[in-house]
Amino acid sequence: MKMWEILKRELKGYFFSPLAYVLLGFYLLISGYFFSTFVLSTHYAVLSPILSSMVTVFMFISPLLTMRIISEDMKTGTDQLLLTSPVTVTDIVIGKFFSAMFVYLVALVITFLYPIYLKLYSSPDMGSIISGYIGVFLIGATFISIGLFASSLTENQMIAGIIGFALILVLWLISWLGDVFSGKVKTIFQNLSFFDRLNNFLNGLVNLSDVVFFISVIIFFIFLTIRVVDKRRWS
Repeated sequence: MKMWEILKRELKGYFFSPLAYVLLGFYLLISGYFFSTFVLSTHYAVLSPILSSMVTVFMFISPLLTMRIISEDMKTGTDQLLLTSPVTVTDIVIGKFFSAMFVYLVALVITFLYPIYLKLYSSPDMGSIISGYIGVFLIGATFISIGLFASSLTENQMIAGIIGFALILVLWLISWLGDVFSGKVKTIFQNLSFFDRLNNFLNGLVNLSDVVFFISVIIFFIFLTIRVVDKRRWS
């Protein structure tokens, strides 16, 4: 129950300020541009290129979405009130994570207009579209968990945003390195590549191993965030 109080508090922080609206507007504007230009130029009833572009856009947006989520409390001293209140660190971190996820889900739900449009005027493969959205949801949640961890490392929001983006960029480089090497090294990088696993979803493949991989990474970064915040509590 206390986690829900943290969730509601954070959602008020998002939607009672311009931040959520600006980020949502930018995300939907760019993704809508990609969708309209792709459909009009190719006349293909496929959504995978659009979903891939949406992930690329969210790579840049997610650090902005999460950079203030913990660092702002540290800067204003609100974190001390939370940490000394009868609420666990886990409640605080998970509540903040789900608040950012809610904003992301609002954006994804609005983009459901794209497959609806394709369905009205053509015969798209809804199976690959659904699996693609699952992949976009999971990798977006992963970006948010990374940004949450970055925000717990510093009270400077800008630095938190830079750290979050740098960590996500490293993940992209891992995917790129998988194309550079060969043999066992290539296999290792491919297994660690977020974007190779995303491509499986975009191609209509929902593998349990890919789902478990993303969920494990999300739990890992949430766990690291809890440890960092808990360490600050006792210090």
